[in-house]
Formats: sequence, structure tokens, C-alpha cells
Amino acid sequence: MLKVYNTMTRTKENFKPLEKNKVSIYCCGVTPYNDPHIGNARPFVTWDVIRRYFKKKGYEVKYIQNFTDVDDKIIAAANREGKTWKEISDRYIEEYFKSMDALNIYHADLYPRVSETMDDIISMIQTLIDKNFAYVLENGDVFFDVTKDEHYGKLSGRKLDNNEAGARIEIDGRKHNPMDFALWKSAKEGEPFWESPFGNGRPGWHIECSAMSLKYLGEKFDFHGGGADLIFPHHENEIAQSQCAIGDENSFAQYWLHNGFITIDHEKMSKSAGNFFTVKDILKKYSGEVVRFFLIQTHYRSPLDFGEDRIKEAQTSYNRLSTSKDYLFDLIKKIDSGDMDFGGMGSTAITVSKAGGLAEIAERLLSQFYDAMDDDFNTALAIGHMFELSKEINIYYNDVINEKNQISESDAKIIYRVRDIYMEMAGIVGIFEKAVKAVDENAEFKLIDDLMEIIIANRQAAREAKNWAAADEIRDKLKAAGVILEDTPQGVRWKRI
Repeated sequence: MLKVYNTMTRTKENFKPLEKNKVSIYCCGVTPYNDPHIGNARPFVTWDVIRRYFKKKGYEVKYIQNFTDVDDKIIAAANREGKTWKEISDRYIEEYFKSMDALNIYHADLYPRVSETMDDIISMIQTLIDKNFAYVLENGDVFFDVTKDEHYGKLSGRKLDNNEAGARIEIDGRKHNPMDFALWKSAKEGEPFWESPFGNGRPGWHIECSAMSLKYLGEKFDFHGGGADLIFPHHENEIAQSQCAIGDENSFAQYWLHNGFITIDHEKMSKSAGNFFTVKDILKKYSGEVVRFFLIQTHYRSPLDFGEDRIKEAQTSYNRLSTSKDYLFDLIKKIDSGDMDFGGMGSTAITVSKAGGLAEIAERLLSQFYDAMDDDFNTALAIGHMFELSKEINIYYNDVINEKNQISESDAKIIYRVRDIYMEMAGIVGIFEKAVKAVDENAEFKLIDDLMEIIIANRQAAREAKNWAAADEIRDKLKAAGVILEDTPQGVRWKRI
């Protein structure tokens, strides 16, 4: 049974979908006024893993992620650059997709934008006004009255008496209560605006996500998520305005999931502190899969410290798993090409042969992998089981290559199963995507492999002729192109960096 930690109840709960075999998810997206940073990436990688896992378990998943393409920061950036707000948001939405694609994040089913959902936002605000949960000021500003919602604060655990206006809460003496929040901001000179019954203006921050999630997922849906920094005030306010508009305290999201913060060398990440890292900058030094692996090797609810030493460790760990994947692919390549010398064909029982023993271990670890994922998507523990299998694969591979162990015909079939198990684990956490693509595009994969064999043979010939300069030049040019050569007792192997 899948258990998820629900921020609303502060407990792990058995997941019960609203519709059988279907899962609906809304994740708060970015405000596209700058390149996405490593903190932005964590919730999207988290939900990508969750989404993959649900699909692997046979669920039909509907995943919505918004873009806040109308915002103070976007307007400020547009004014600085002499651009329109749309030019700024379009530019950084494009940059967002480049970064997320590099991290193997599948695209959402829909990416609604504030600017494209304005009628729904205005309609929802009008409903809150009509139900006396919101009030309009003389200038056309509209605020939600938190005192009218007796359940306000249930997500964060904050009580109105203990709350003070502060960070990310607009302080305005015209409010009925300091905690009241803006639903609609009246138009200011030089800013974009839309017409509404309460005057020209644009939405406040919180109302957009309520309008979008309700429009595309309905009055009740399974999951709502984002970073822990969104619990208050953003998600708290979403719940208040949504449930008041609908008239049902049990409506809106049923499970609230929030990922932990990312710190930089144990300090909170911020631009002002000068410890702000964009995904684009990190990708200049590390591959997207290594960055992704760094983000998922810690449980999503735990804080995660980003530093040069930590990501180098992730690179080393990722390489270990990747080497085992390469070993499996190499064995299968040898089997398929007829290079493997079979022994005892068809007569070796699964429980007797070393391949059979490996398969038994793989099946057990796959079951434990799923158990870990069923425990609130515990990728840290799940990856630990991958490492256990990786170790066993390496032992088996070295035995075979060193001719300590022969492969029977039945063993060959078993190796395919072990490969499938290992890649099933990898597919859920979202690594080795390029390897999978290469196998799917078999002709291209074979061409690259054949070309690499020619290059390696040329380098070997140069070494045998003691032309070390030529051999080193081949190696260095390959490295510059993203390919490294490894001289092993079993011969030269190559892999992408």
C-alpha cells in the first residue's frame, strides 16, 4: 500500500485516489523572470519521479503545472530591459524547458499561464465577492477577508491571532485584517492590465493557482505540491479562497506534498547572499543526469545542501551505477553478436548458476525498491537498493569476462531479465535516459558503437607503435567531445561523461 506524507494532517496516510486507477496532480510552477535555479528544479524533479512511479504502477496521471507569467518581478525586468512583460516571460519559459529537459523531466500535460486564464480568475474573484468572502476597495483592489474563513491556517497550523504580516505578505493599512491578501490589484501606470467588474488591473499571486487547478482538475483532485516555502502563505491562501468559493471544506486537493529546502554550503540560498546557482550554470560543469541524481538521492522532504563536494560525490555515485548499466549492456551485446562462449547450454537451473543467483537477488531488490517507493516515495532508500544490485552485477560481469564463469543459454535469458530490472529501477528515478534512447534507436546506437571501435583500434595501433603522442591526442579529443576511455584488464571501454 502506497503511503504519502500529507502536510495537511502531518502524518503518513494510505493513498486512496479519488478515481480508481487515476491520479490528478497540480504543482506550482515558476515565475519566469530569470533562469531557473537549483531550488526551482527540486520540486519538478520530485514530481517527475512521483509521476513516473504512478505510471509504472498502472495509474493514468494528469499533471498540471502553471507559469506565473504576469508578476511584479516580470514587470520590473521588462522595464529594466525595455521589453514587454510577454517578451520576458516567453524568453524565460523557453529557458525553463531547456533546463528541465536536461534533467530528464517529462513535460506536464498542461502548462496554463495566468495571462491565458484571466476570465476564470476574474470569475472566481467575483464569486468570492458575491459570497462575502472578499471586499473591493475604492480604487478597485480586491482582498480576501481571512476572518470570514473559520478554518484559515489549517495547512500551516498558524492561527490568525499569532500571525503577523511580513515576508511575502503585502502590508496595507486599508485591509480589514493585516493577514487579508490581494485577489486583484488595480492598474498602475505603465503596467499591463485586464478589464474586470471591479476595475482594470491584474490578479494577486494566490488566486491564479486556485483558478487553474480547479479549471483543469475539478473541485476535488488528488495532489497539490511545491516547495516547503509555499506552505504559507501561498498554499494556505489557495485553500482558503478555493474552499470558500466552492462551499465545501473537503474540496480542493486531498493530499499536500512539499519538498524540503535547498541550502548552499549550509546557508539559505539567496541572490543577496551571492550563493545563487542557476541550473544553466551547473549544467556547464555537470551532466543533467548527475544533477538530477544529486536531487533524488536525498528523500524529497529532507533538506538538501548543495555544494561542490556534494555534487562531486553525486557524480562518483552516478558513475558507479552507470558502470553497472554498461556491464549489462556489454554482456547482452556479446550475447546478441555471438561473441559469448556458451557452456552447458540449456541445462543450468536458475538456482544453481551464478546468473540464476544474480536474478534472485535482482528480483528481491526490485521488490524492496518498490517497498521504498511505496513509503512516501523514498528515493534515497530505493537508490540504495540499486547500489546493492550494482555491486552484484559488477561481481558477475568480472567473473564472466575473466572466464571464471561460463554463460549457459538459459543464463543468457536471465541476464536480459536482470537488465530489465535494473533499467526499470533507473526508469522510475529517471536516469540513463540517453542509454535507453540509444537502444531504442538501434541503428544509431550501432553506428556510434562501430565508429568507437574503429577509433579505439586506431588508438591501440598508435600505442603498439609507441606513438604515445597520437594515442594521447585521440584520448584527449574524445574527452573534449564528452567521451572517456577506460583501460581495463578486459580491454578498452568507452562511455559518455
